[in-house]
Amino acid sequence: MPVVTVEIWEGRTVEQKRRLCRAITDAMVEHADCRPDGLHVIIHEVSKENWARAGVLGVDRTDA
Repeated sequence: MPVVTVEIWEGRTVEQKRRLCRAITDAMVEHADCRPDGLHVIIHEVSKENWARAGVLGVDRTDA
């Protein structure tokens, strides 16, 4: 039972997440010899105020 966990900022649409899950599943089938019916994709959405890079919160970044 392979599990792929994706950590992303909040704000993607349900359709974007559908496409992402499909692409991840296709890639795992092709490159990791997984069966699609046994693969789990978990999306963790994190608010920008709870994610920092290089000591700067996402809500404070000007390049994001």
